[in-house]
Amino acid sequence: MTLFKDMSLSAPVAGFIATVISYAGPLVIIFQAARTAGLPAEVLSSWIWAISIGSGVLGIALSLRYRAPVVIAWSAPGSALLVSLLPQVSLGEAVGAYLVANLIVLVVGLSGAFDKLVARLPLSVCAAMLAGILFSFGSALFTSLQEQPLLVLAMFVTYLVCKRLSPRYAVLAVLLVGVGLVVGRGELSADAWVIGLATPVWITPEFSLTAMLNIGVPLAVVALTGQFIPGVALLRSSGYGEVPARPLLAGCGLGSLLLAPFACHGLALGAITAAICTGREAHERAERRYVAGVVGGVFYLLFGLFGATLVSLFTAFPQALVAALAGLALFGAISASLAGAMAVPREREAALVAFLVTASGMSFLGLSAAFWGLIFGLFAHWLLTHKTAPATEQAVRSRPAQETR
Repeated sequence: MTLFKDMSLSAPVAGFIATVISYAGPLVIIFQAARTAGLPAEVLSSWIWAISIGSGVLGIALSLRYRAPVVIAWSAPGSALLVSLLPQVSLGEAVGAYLVANLIVLVVGLSGAFDKLVARLPLSVCAAMLAGILFSFGSALFTSLQEQPLLVLAMFVTYLVCKRLSPRYAVLAVLLVGVGLVVGRGELSADAWVIGLATPVWITPEFSLTAMLNIGVPLAVVALTGQFIPGVALLRSSGYGEVPARPLLAGCGLGSLLLAPFACHGLALGAITAAICTGREAHERAERRYVAGVVGGVFYLLFGLFGATLVSLFTAFPQALVAALAGLALFGAISASLAGAMAVPREREAALVAFLVTASGMSFLGLSAAFWGLIFGLFAHWLLTHKTAPATEQAVRSRPAQETR
């Protein structure tokens, strides 16, 4: 009853768009990984079913439990990791590596170590890291102008006008205008549409030390650094600091363990798509934005059942529409993150370091730019804000113990 009472038009729209963007980009990486590994169509269908059902069930349950827009999705960095590693092992060995990776995430979550780590992170650096993650989506809006100038400009102007007149429904208006223009100009490839259900396929796991070291351990590290850290940072910087990280990690780890035999490589806390649900565009009141997380989970379930149909639908729309929609939907989150990063004057340079490193998209030692942005930002924060002891106190500390008695 509370859910229906808190329901509004803007929150379900935010949840729907967040789910759409999840499938528009990261799902393509999974198709690429499956293609390079030569996986059969039924395994790919099972993979889509598993990550969708897991994301939907966990997103709904956690959003209702903590009254916060908790968005769960598959690990996009992990999907990218599998593009080069999956062809090197058998399918059973890959599933065994998935089990090891998700067991590591589950143990980290249950231990509570992650919660203690995040509690000590400065919010300015976390907000800067998030802004760096979202930067490419905002800039993609304007780079897509080269491909479809009329479409992108129309969506951009619609966003600005609606932000002035009715901010809550700006993203919905952008979606309607974009789809209307694509259909009206005959740019929708209707021939690409197919109707098909995704079916789960059981894959017996095989445990190989090589696969566990080459896939399992890196997959866990990438999920923790590239998904959970920015995901928890997003919740913290968006005003949901009361949501503990332990059940989020434990829930994703357990859900991934159960779905791994159906080709699920790992579920994680969303960051990029979750930013759409945690901003003011979802709802003016933060305590009612959890509806976006619930509705997003429902769409995950629906899209998971019709995996083949969904893929063909996204293929039918121009890429410029998806890029423009994602960029405009994240405008509010980018603005809030930059404001949070620059809010404290003495922490601005450290936040700038975190932003630049994350936005660069660099990768070092197999770890993502989000991880290194956090590391460089924290190092700069400690170096620039660490208080040194006064000279007199240092002199006292440097004396022998018998002189200070």
